[in-house]
Amino acid sequence: MARNSALRRDDARGRPLGAVQGRHPETEALELDRLIHERVRLGIVSSLAVNGSLPFTDLRDLLGITDGNLSAHARKLEEAGYVVCTKSRDGRATKTEYALTATGRRELEAYLAHMEAIIEATRTSEGEPKS
Repeated sequence: MARNSALRRDDARGRPLGAVQGRHPETEALELDRLIHERVRLGIVSSLAVNGSLPFTDLRDLLGITDGNLSAHARKLEEAGYVVCTKSRDGRATKTEYALTATGRRELEAYLAHMEAIIEATRTSEGEPKS
């Protein structure tokens, strides 16, 4: 995913290429990082960006999702290198903690910049006839 987002951005300004080239917001939206764009995964990376790290149960409760749903989405983020999962023992119980990696933070920032460019392009094009 990091490779694709690097291709989407103008190196000089960090803005998505489509925004730089004046493409339509609909086209821009198709180029969003799909890994982060999914609602639950966006919730996970956003929560971790704000909180630093969170235990599994706190993250699950914050997002209002099931254990299985959190596990599946967190695993995808972990496989991509966006999130790190640390397990430890607390007596007989296993404690699972999630944190955002440097790659995850960078990709979230790129995603947010891309969304901001889409919003700006949409606001700028308001009132113009659709092609």
